[in-house]
Amino acid sequence: MAEDTAAMATRLGAIPADGAELNQFLWKKRPVIVFADSESDPRFVEQMRLLAEDPAGLLARDVVVVVDTAPQNRTALRQALRPRGFSLVIIGKDGASKIRKPLPWSVREIGRAIDKMPIRQQEIREGSGG
Repeated sequence: MAEDTAAMATRLGAIPADGAELNQFLWKKRPVIVFADSESDPRFVEQMRLLAEDPAGLLARDVVVVVDTAPQNRTALRQALRPRGFSLVIIGKDGASKIRKPLPWSVREIGRAIDKMPIRQQEIREGSGG
């Protein structure tokens, strides 16, 4: 039987968007925020499956996964980033929105995008942060 999205989120250490704010991650983590209008959205289910395939790839890049599947809650993240339906948003350690995708991305794709960011390049040169 396939692992459900709640179990995948738990295994990833994903946190709910309720109460989460971008400034709490500033200079510490790279939030990867997965928005959907429902946990049943096939794109959300696929995104969570892809993320759960390689949690180490995310951990190596200081990624924290944040999920928001309840648009009616109007979380601070939802108000700041204004997603429509499914959206994958990658935030840099500087707190700026770097990439938005309307379709699921693999950890490999996310990792490549992060590895091109200036702060990540500096981490790689210095041998810190993954």
